Amino acid sequence: MSNTISLLTPADCALLLIDQQAGLAFGVGSSDRQVLLDNSVAVARTADVFKVPIVAFTSASKVYSGPMMPAIQHVIPNVKSIERRNMNAWEDDASRQAVIATGRKRLLISGLLTEACVSFCALSAKADGFDVWVIGDACGGLTPTSHDLALRRMEAAGITLTSWIQVLLELQRDWTRHDTYDGARGIVESHAGGYGIGLAYSRDMIHPT
Repeated sequence: MSNTISLLTPADCALLLIDQQAGLAFGVGSSDRQVLLDNSVAVARTADVFKVPIVAFTSASKVYSGPMMPAIQHVIPNVKSIERRNMNAWEDDASRQAVIATGRKRLLISGLLTEACVSFCALSAKADGFDVWVIGDACGGLTPTSHDLALRRMEAAGITLTSWIQVLLELQRDWTRHDTYDGARGIVESHAGGYGIGLAYSRDMIHPT
């Protein structure tokens, strides 16, 4: 029997955006905050292009953390965050039921902070039988060390670690898939650094005979 993890498909996963709020982003020290925000926007755009259900959570939005960061909310205007008190969204009935209601058993997670709200939800969902994938470069921790240790703990528990660009390319897989081609390519050009610059260049400058 093969132990290979099957590749992601748009029909089998849901995206969880956990506490993508400025009040928490202030405390991120594991990576450049602007890069992290850019990666998180790319994740949200990817889910939207591939019609992956998105469940967003916020906490303490009125007293400290603020609403979902505007750059993320802007690309998914129809997604309304579920407010909760518990650091662990999986221990909040409304939050957990919203995830279950998507009907998807494979969960992609992006959020803040890695050491708490991200890892608590990921570990609890995994324990309940969900196939959990954490998008490491779209999560932020308080320090590089604590972020890395949280990722390592989740990986040891059987959670798959990935990156936003791998999620996008895995969902697309074939550039002849025309329904998502323009959307996926636009995300790459906007958010994937040199790779995106190269795609834009090839479109504008290389003209096959």
